Amino acid sequence: MIRHTVVFKLKHPEGSQEEKEFFDAAQKLALIPGIYNFECLRQISKMTDFNFGLSMEFDSKTDYDEYSNHPDHVSFVNNRWEKEVEKFLEIDYELLQDMDNV
Repeated sequence: MIRHTVVFKLKHPEGSQEEKEFFDAAQKLALIPGIYNFECLRQISKMTDFNFGLSMEFDSKTDYDEYSNHPDHVSFVNNRWEKEVEKFLEIDYELLQDMDNV
């Protein structure tokens, strides 16, 4: 299992129409085959200035790679993410029990 997460700060003002439209577009990523547990999240810690997150899971690296290369994901990155996200941090996880060396 792979959990793909990204925390980010949008260029748009909080609560703006542009912010809503960004998340409306992001929600459509959940329709890409192979994704489950897709979530759009609001970050609440005072330890960082990122204000949102996306999280999703995949059964395998193959599913994750197919998502990454899917035309809908590529379009979202090119047409929304690169233009509307100020900064981000991407972290991908696998369960320790799924690792060969543990």
